[in-house]
Amino acid sequence: MLTILLVFLFIINISIGSVSIPFMAIIKSLFGKLSNEAWQVIIIDYRFPKALTAVLVGSGLGVSGLLMQTLFKNPLAGPFVLGVTSGASLGVALLIMGAGLFGGLLSGVLLSKWGLIAASSLGSFIVLSTVIGLAIRIKDTMSILIIGLMFGSITAAFVSVLSYASSAEQLQQYIFWGFGSLGNLSWSDLFIFFIIYAVGMLLSLLSIKSLNTWLLGEVYAKSLGLNIKKSRIIIIIATSILAGAITAFAGPIAFIGIAIPHMARQLFNTSNHKILLPAIILLGASVMLVCDSIAQILVKNVVLPINAITAMVGAPVVIWLLVKKPKMIF
Repeated sequence: MLTILLVFLFIINISIGSVSIPFMAIIKSLFGKLSNEAWQVIIIDYRFPKALTAVLVGSGLGVSGLLMQTLFKNPLAGPFVLGVTSGASLGVALLIMGAGLFGGLLSGVLLSKWGLIAASSLGSFIVLSTVIGLAIRIKDTMSILIIGLMFGSITAAFVSVLSYASSAEQLQQYIFWGFGSLGNLSWSDLFIFFIIYAVGMLLSLLSIKSLNTWLLGEVYAKSLGLNIKKSRIIIIIATSILAGAITAFAGPIAFIGIAIPHMARQLFNTSNHKILLPAIILLGASVMLVCDSIAQILVKNVVLPINAITAMVGAPVVIWLLVKKPKMIF
């Protein structure tokens, strides 16, 4: 049912936009070339990549949120608790607010789409390397969570200092990046994004058995023969790859990573990751497509920030689910 729902929402999302295109033309464009070249370009070169980006972002954030909630046994843990997104934000802030120190031509190159992606990826990688290095040395899992939160605080402080000393134009550009966007990727960008996403998702799928073992507690998992340190590092790497790639290519999109795992647990009434993981992939992609569709139709001829829509739409749904079925499964 979730698969059918996802396909339906995918087609609906492609049909929404400032240019009205008949529904049957949308279907035909997916299987062949339309006679109307303008419609073909709009669907294939813009709407289709944007819908695929929404699928990758929603499923990736949902899975990485599940990994963190299971690892730390914390219902409020999300894909960004390790500080990976904070590192990406700091990299982008340094680039945007420091680009004025370079010449006009070099500044334009640095502030291009790939310049922002590179800065975000570099910031994420630095934080990831630091967290993994500490995870190898530290035995307590909760200490890693606290360290990740501290990284977030440190990077937020640096961003605040940079913001205070930057111009209004630089601040505006950084704020716009922070809103998140699904419509900036070409097919070549999307291909690179998908390769990174596939690596993170593969590591997540390979960790299903160890994730179920983590539910029993660290001591019991160790008694079953699970290599705690190795499993923890693989889970951290998988989460960081997914969250880091999504932040680099689509911006820091909030809420989805925390909410989707809870929605899946409530709907399927299970803590078995063999069921939860594929369910979250489908559910996260579906919710992200709904949010993107709402962002386009809520105000005429204006696409609202996706970050605002994810919270406005998702939070009431999660609250309703928890009130209707208050027992939380971890």
